[in-house]
Amino acid sequence: MKIGVLAWGSLIWEPRDLQTATGFLPFGPLMPLEFSRVSGGKRLTLVIDEANGAPCRTFVAQSAFADLANAKANLKEREGMTHVNGVGFVDLATNTDSFRAKERHPAALEAVRSWAVATGHDAVIWTALASNFHEDGKAGKPFTVDAAMEYLDGLDKSDLATALHYVWNAPPEVETPVRAAVNDRWPQG
Repeated sequence: MKIGVLAWGSLIWEPRDLQTATGFLPFGPLMPLEFSRVSGGKRLTLVIDEANGAPCRTFVAQSAFADLANAKANLKEREGMTHVNGVGFVDLATNTDSFRAKERHPAALEAVRSWAVATGHDAVIWTALASNFHEDGKAGKPFTVDAAMEYLDGLDKSDLATALHYVWNAPPEVETPVRAAVNDRWPQG
């Protein structure tokens, strides 16, 4: 089974225990991405965000696994997820897909399905986490670029450095409004 692993953020530059047969290349489908999730270290991280995301090229690598369950479990572990439901998938062999991904980003899921057919993949997996910017304990307000900048402004120096490092490390193909605002405010280098 040929299983593609899609990536757009830290999986590319820090795969850790993610097992792939190839490196990540910028040949994945266009996806609506934005730095609209508050993750560990108070970083703003990239997620598929159909409401706020900009169309960005994603990257793809071939999973080292020929079995979809093992490939999904490997991605779940790399992402530190407690449950495999956070792993989006399309399985063309069984004509099944991820309920959670369909719930969180249905148009993106269909774009992945079309891309998988066009590229000869039997299955594709990706991190299907949602924006949580609005949640209490995160930013606590609706996501906008201005709200994201306000959130970053409120971080202490160490947390801001961690957050900026994540944004700056994203591949150049990932051009979003938050990234542009960060680069205007805090030019790298």
